[in-house]
Amino acid sequence: MAQPDLTLTASLRPAALDARRGIVRLHPEVLTALALRPGDPVRLAGRRTTAGIAARAEPTASPALLYADDLILGNLGVRDGGQVTVSPLPVTAARRVTVTGPAEIVAVVSPEMLRLALLGKVVTAGDDVSLLPQDVLPDASARTLVEAARRSLSNTVGYAWTSTLLTVVAAEPETGSLVTMDTVVGWEHGQVTHGPTGPAPGASARIGGRGGPTGGRPGGPVAGATAGPGRYAPTEPDGGPDAAAEWTPSVDDLPGLRAQAEQLTELLDLGFHHREVLGRLGTTVSLGVLLSGPAGSGKSALVRAVAAGVRARVRPVWAPEVAALSNQAAAERLRAVVAEVTADGPAVLLVTDVEALAPADEPGPVATVFRQMLTDLLRSGVAVVCTTGRPEAVDPALRAPDLLSLRITVPLPDAALRREQLAVLTRQVPLADDVRLDEVAGRTPGFVAADLAALVREAGVRAALRQKTEATPTVAMADFTAALEVVRPTTMASSTLEVAKVTLDDVGDLVEVKQTLTESVLWPLTYPDTFARLGVQPPRGVLLYGPPGCGKTFLVTALAGTGRANVLSVKGAELLSKWVGESERAVRELFRRAREAAPTLVFLDEVDALAPTRGQATDGGTTDRVVAALLTELDGVESLRNVVVIGATNRPDLIDPALLRPGRLERLVYVPPPDAEARTEILKAASRNVPLADDVELPALAEELDGFSAADCAALVRESALAAMRESLTAATVTAEHVATARRRVRPSLDPDQVAWLAAYAEKHAP
Repeated sequence: MAQPDLTLTASLRPAALDARRGIVRLHPEVLTALALRPGDPVRLAGRRTTAGIAARAEPTASPALLYADDLILGNLGVRDGGQVTVSPLPVTAARRVTVTGPAEIVAVVSPEMLRLALLGKVVTAGDDVSLLPQDVLPDASARTLVEAARRSLSNTVGYAWTSTLLTVVAAEPETGSLVTMDTVVGWEHGQVTHGPTGPAPGASARIGGRGGPTGGRPGGPVAGATAGPGRYAPTEPDGGPDAAAEWTPSVDDLPGLRAQAEQLTELLDLGFHHREVLGRLGTTVSLGVLLSGPAGSGKSALVRAVAAGVRARVRPVWAPEVAALSNQAAAERLRAVVAEVTADGPAVLLVTDVEALAPADEPGPVATVFRQMLTDLLRSGVAVVCTTGRPEAVDPALRAPDLLSLRITVPLPDAALRREQLAVLTRQVPLADDVRLDEVAGRTPGFVAADLAALVREAGVRAALRQKTEATPTVAMADFTAALEVVRPTTMASSTLEVAKVTLDDVGDLVEVKQTLTESVLWPLTYPDTFARLGVQPPRGVLLYGPPGCGKTFLVTALAGTGRANVLSVKGAELLSKWVGESERAVRELFRRAREAAPTLVFLDEVDALAPTRGQATDGGTTDRVVAALLTELDGVESLRNVVVIGATNRPDLIDPALLRPGRLERLVYVPPPDAEARTEILKAASRNVPLADDVELPALAEELDGFSAADCAALVRESALAAMRESLTAATVTAEHVATARRRVRPSLDPDQVAWLAAYAEKHAP
C-alpha cells in the first residue's frame, strides 16, 4: 500500500527552540491526514531527499506550511518558500553511521559522546547534522543520556558545540535511519563506538579525522575553525597508504599549558621509556594523574599532545556514557577497555569527566570496579589520566598513593595568555588592520581556549555575512565586537546577572561614591600587578548600604559594565536551604565559580538575609553555618585572587560584625538619597533617550521632588512618557503637562525615619 504524501511550502523557523535538532513542525490537520503522531519520522523530498522527526505546530500555524530550520532546508536543497513533499517513513534503526567534521571537534568528541548527540535523530547519508541533542521529543529512557550529553559536550567543546555542523558520510540504511544506542557511530577513518559486548568490528583505538585541516567539509569551516593547533600523522607506524589520518595537537600550540605539559611529559617519558633507571634505584613510578581545570581549557588536548610526544597511543573513555549503563553492562565495558588498552605498546587511558564514574557523594558498585580497573592498569604500566572540571566532586579514594597520585591543574588564562591563545587561533585568519588582539583579550575575562575558538569562529561568520561577494574577505575589529555580544564564557553559563550596557558615567551624581567604588572594586580587578608591585593586598569586599531605591543595584550593574569583569549576582536568601549542608555547599559553589571566572565581581544583594548576626536565629543554626562558610571563603586559607565581593543592604545593623572587619567587606559605602542637584543629574540620565519638550525644566522639577529616591525619579520619567502615549500613540515629545500628570501618580517612597537613621549610622562609621 502506497504511503500518503502532501506537498507543502517550506517556512524557515530560525529562532525556534528545536532548531538544528532534525525537527519539522506540521499543522495538526496535516499530521492527521498523514496518519502521523508527534515523534514519528517523516520522509522529506525537495531537490534532495532527507528525513526528520515530525512535531506538532501551533494551532494558529498554516496547514499549507512545513516549518523547518536552516539545517533541514539546507539538507533539502530548497530555500524559504520552496516546495517540499512530506510522507510517512517506517522506523528503521540505523546499524552504522559514519560522520566527519572540523578537525578540532573530531579530536575531542569521542564516538560515544557523538552517538548521544545523534541519539533519536533520523539521518541520511550526505546530510548535515548538529551536535545539539534531540531533547525535544526524547524517549523517556533516554532523557538521562541526553542530559549527560549536553553537559559533557559543553564541558568538552565549549560554546562551539551549539554551532558546529557535521556531515553524515555514510549510513546503513542510507536514507531515514534512526540512531539508537545499538547504532555503531564513528568518525570517518577513525574511531567508532563500541558495540554492546565490546569493540565493534573494525574499531580503531584512535580518534581520526579527514586528511585536511578543514575536516574535509566542502569549502572548509568558517574562519577560525582552521586555526586549531596540531598536525596530521598516520595512525600506523609505517604510514602506509591505508593508514588513517590522526589529528594530533602540539604543545607549542597550547599557550598557557607548557608547564603542565612539561610535568606530564617527564612523568610519562620516565614511566614508558626509562623504567630500567627506576629499577636500578630500587623504586617505581605511578602513572596515575588527575587533571583538573575549567571546562574547555584544553585538558584533553594537553593529554593528546603529550602522548604524541612520548609516542604513546590514547584510548579515550567518556565517563558519563559508561555511568549511564547498568552495573553489569558498565563493568563489561570497563573490562573491555582494560583488554584493549593493555594490548601492545605504551598507552594512555584518558577518562573524561571522571566524577560521573566515581562521585564523591555516593560511589556505587561501578566506582568500585573502576578503582580496581585503575589499579590493574597502573600495575601493568599503562598511564591513566582522569580529567574533571569539579575536583571536589571526585571520590577521594581515587587520590590514594597507588591510584591518581599526581594532580595537575590547568588554570584559567589571564589576559596575557588569552592574547597568546588568540594569536594561535587566528594564525590562518586574514585579520584587518584595525584588529587589536590585546583589546579582545582584555574584553574576554573568564574565557577559556574553547570559548576563544568560538569567538574567533563567530567573528568569522560575521565577516562572511558582510563580505559575501568580496574576493579577499578579512575579519575586522567590528566582527569581534559583534561576536562578543553573543559568545559568553563557559564558566559563566549559570550567571544570574545580564550585564547591561551602562557604565559609571550613566549614574547621575554620587561622585564620591563612584570614586570610592572605583578604587575599591575596579582597581583590584584592573590593576592587580600594581598592588603586587607595592606589596599590598587589594580590598576583598565592599558593603553598599542606603535607603531602598537609591541606586545600589544600579551602581553594581554600572561597575560591571565599566570594569570588564564577569559578574555573579545572587540574592542573599537564594543561598539558604532547609536541607542540612546545602546552604554551605551553595556558598562554596558560588565562590568556586568566581575563582574559575576571575576577574569576577560577586554581588550579594540583600546580604542581611544571608549573614545576620550569629546566635540570634531560630532556624536551627543554618544561617550561622552560612555566615561561617562566607567568612571562610572571604578570608580563608584558599586565596581569593582577582575576586571582589559587593554586598548591598538597607539594614547594615543586622549583618554579623565579623563580616565587616578588614579583610572581608571592609569598605562601608553609604549611598545617600539624592539631593536637588543629584536629582537633576538622575533625571537627565533617565531622560537621555526621552524626547522632552522645551517647556520641561529638569532643575526646577528636581527642586519639587523632595523625598524622591533615584528609582522614584526614574519612575517619574517613565510615567511621563506613558502619559504622552495615553494622550496619543503618535506623540513626538513629552511635555510639562505630561510630567505634571505623572507627578500626581508617582509618590515618594523614602521613609524619613529610616533615612535619618541610616545617615546617623553612616556618620558613626565614616572612615
